[in-house]
Amino acid sequence: MNSGVPSQHQTPTHPGVSQQHEPPTGDSLAVKRRSPWKTGWRTSRVGLILLGSLFTLIFASSALGATTVGLGKAASFSVLGGSTITNTGQTTMFGDLGLAPGSSVTGAPVVLGAEHVDDAVANEAKSALTTAATTAANEASNGSAGEDLAGHAFLPGVYTASTSLLLSSGSVTLNAQGDPNAVFIFQIGTTLTTGSSTSVSLINGAQACNVFWEVGSSATLGTGTHFVGTIMAADSITANTGATIHGRLLAQTAAVTLEDNTITTSTCASSSSGSGGGTETTTPQETAAIEKASTGGETTTTTGSGGTTTSSGTAVTTTGAGSLVSSPGVSTTTPRAPIASKTTSSRHKRHRARKAAKPHSPARPALPRRRGTFTG
Repeated sequence: MNSGVPSQHQTPTHPGVSQQHEPPTGDSLAVKRRSPWKTGWRTSRVGLILLGSLFTLIFASSALGATTVGLGKAASFSVLGGSTITNTGQTTMFGDLGLAPGSSVTGAPVVLGAEHVDDAVANEAKSALTTAATTAANEASNGSAGEDLAGHAFLPGVYTASTSLLLSSGSVTLNAQGDPNAVFIFQIGTTLTTGSSTSVSLINGAQACNVFWEVGSSATLGTGTHFVGTIMAADSITANTGATIHGRLLAQTAAVTLEDNTITTSTCASSSSGSGGGTETTTPQETAAIEKASTGGETTTTTGSGGTTTSSGTAVTTTGAGSLVSSPGVSTTTPRAPIASKTTSSRHKRHRARKAAKPHSPARPALPRRRGTFTG
């Protein structure tokens, strides 16, 4: 029965007014009741999320490091020159020799690959070299290479020297951190120069086929240098007496000068175009040449239960339990524990001498055994 007064559970009806309930968030009074700190916290949280996303993008881009450089038709060449190729003494290269547009090759280097002088193959290789050098030069840099590489170690990435780059003494170390596909690119504005008997050391899986030196003008390798990687020079390359190269000497426009050098190829197994990846391949002859040259250079590491052992032509310290430091031309092995000291050995000898000199007493005769008695 309706008494004319709306009950508490009845919704009064008004013509022209929507009967839907307005949500609390739409109520102006509810908005006024919100605490100011909640609104500020939500704004701050959005800002933190955006900031975190920015840091993630920055970290991801830096972690990508360098991408490998495809050499294309230039990959099979140990030496590629622009104007001339000049050799003095006994130089051996395991890959191809190419020259274009020049046509003068003097000194009769030993070429175990093919020779292409101012022909279609050489010209295609030169074109591929130009493309590869441009690609390497345009890679985003991860940091500075400094001015002198001596004593420094680099992780995978792209490193830039705005003018010249020097390896004055000792060695520079490239550490792949266990990744055989790790790529190292050095962008050099003008010249690359190495001192006598210097070296490039590869550790923890680094491979010569993934090391690239993009040089703005000319490269000069010092006497006895053990160099690793592909040099792509805009002008000329000079390898002085006895320098060994595990990689390539590729000059775009000018001369390549050689003197008693050994140049072994550096092609990764998964890429016939020299674009990197997989395990590097070498012939038995190349392996022997690399081992012979390693008295002044390249470092290899072996990791086992006893830690990491390094065998190298330069002193390189490795990390891990039982790690050893190698010296020039010395193969390191885990030292054996001493069997006995000289003092202990002498004491044992004197004891045996006294025992031999002491007269033996005659053995006691056996007594008859009787039940219930003890015989001693």
